[in-house]
Amino acid sequence: MPSTRKLAFDPIERAGELWREHVGDDVSMRLATSIMRVQQIVLSALDAAVRPHGITFARYEVLRLISFSRDGRLPMSKIGERLMVHPTSVTSLVDRLESQELVERATDPDDRRRIYVSLTPAGRRVLKSATRALTEIDFAVGSLDESHQVEAYELLRRLRSDDFED
Repeated sequence: MPSTRKLAFDPIERAGELWREHVGDDVSMRLATSIMRVQQIVLSALDAAVRPHGITFARYEVLRLISFSRDGRLPMSKIGERLMVHPTSVTSLVDRLESQELVERATDPDDRRRIYVSLTPAGRRVLKSATRALTEIDFAVGSLDESHQVEAYELLRRLRSDDFED
């Protein structure tokens, strides 16, 4: 959660100065630590936006992903693959969503090892209201205008390029 009290200085800037003084070139260190801090700030804001709807942003991502599927359900393995998280994390997320009655699981009759997850009516309602909350805060990146958001996305996409074929 972001501190309610602002620092009198930029701690990453100061760390960069110290890095340069004691270690050497600080450009990549400043960028990496800035990305990590921005991730913390954005995730905190996203979690705060969906918390009144009884979910975390990670659970929101599962609900949204399922909603985008062609037939309204996804195998748990696909959820992990698309969100790029470990199967144990998917199981935990789905367990929580299921206990909240936002999703339901069903075994594939043709392959009992495959478990499908689908939204319940309550899951669709939570998804709709949580999406509205996220769009109202512009996904916590509204301090950048649209052209800067596009530019930042393109720059960060290069760092993510090992995740996909282009």
